[in-house]
Amino acid sequence: VQLMEAGGGSVPSGGSLRLSCAASGDSYGDYCLGWFRQLPGKEREAVATIDSDGRTNYAHSVKGRFTISQDNARNMLYLQMSSLKPDDTAMYYCAVKGSNSNCLVPWTYHYWGQGTQVTVSS
Repeated sequence: VQLMEAGGGSVPSGGSLRLSCAASGDSYGDYCLGWFRQLPGKEREAVATIDSDGRTNYAHSVKGRFTISQDNARNMLYLQMSSLKPDDTAMYYCAVKGSNSNCLVPWTYHYWGQGTQVTVSS
């Protein structure tokens, strides 16, 4: 499975960005798709996930501001980010695994993209 993110950039506080993740290769019947973020020297953390049953989960810090969605026909995953804050600054990664349990746990994922940088200025 190959994943490629796009859509990162630099925005002022309060701005919006839409991240996309293109997936290719093997597919799974049961799966978790997720967006994660990481700062240098920090652990990777879950931002938002969606599973094969359509259930979504969000980190408390992004609830109400971020929306995860998928387009199965195009093998695309999206993260709409609004009301961005400087604390949202990080490298954002998309990931996938062939299970729909523990979607919020990053070390259970099998495949990762290269990441896209999001920088929010105050």
